[in-house]
Amino acid sequence: MDKVGRYEFMAEPFHCDFAGRLFMGHLGNHLLNAADFHSTDRGFGMKYLMTIQRSWVLSRLAIEMEEMPSQYTKFNVETWVEGAMRYFTNRNFRVVAEDEQGQERVYGYGRSVWAMIDTATRQPTDILAIHDGAINQWIETEKACPIEKGGRVKMSDNATFVRTIETHYNDVDINGHINSVKYIEHVLDLWPIEWYQEHQLKRFEIAYVAEAHEGDQLSFYREQTAENEFCVRIVRTDGTETCRCKLLFK
Repeated sequence: MDKVGRYEFMAEPFHCDFAGRLFMGHLGNHLLNAADFHSTDRGFGMKYLMTIQRSWVLSRLAIEMEEMPSQYTKFNVETWVEGAMRYFTNRNFRVVAEDEQGQERVYGYGRSVWAMIDTATRQPTDILAIHDGAINQWIETEKACPIEKGGRVKMSDNATFVRTIETHYNDVDINGHINSVKYIEHVLDLWPIEWYQEHQLKRFEIAYVAEAHEGDQLSFYREQTAENEFCVRIVRTDGTETCRCKLLFK
């Protein structure tokens, strides 16, 4: 097998927004599915990890798109591991399609950071202990990912409270906590459709800080940090910050 995995998806019409473009949340799901397919095929995916009380959890994700695939468009998500340390691994993505003439069309890229946890203690565990560090043989450092890594999302105390939401069954994933992509969807709902009629989401960054679970209330605070740039802080019921996001529109 190649170090780089390539998986085909389609922008299904009911996964697209009012403009017929794939929702960012559904693209996020496709990226995470590609990551799982890639790691499972190579022996360090969720299917195996669950048998030894281990699981991957997403720590950071940055997606930067020139445009989103339109409905019925078939496209590929390429993914590869850029580096692996004891507690974190870096995984990249490229979203690409071919036109009728066979010319490549790159929609955008993604960068992500993952941790491995013990599902009983919920604490980080040694990634390199899996199959004697087998992940190292799949590291690809030559393939380009030309977008910036997600950095620390800086916010002041002047962020404005926007809303509080309840969390329910559909928010919870296989790890038993609020799904990574659900946070993205809830954040994007902070702007009305009228905003998206005039603006395109260029880049979305999210950094996860703490887990939230079904029944937790999530409160959203938003701050504009530059022209068409916003940061969002999400806080759960007990006041603990669960994640921060940065969005760049054009």
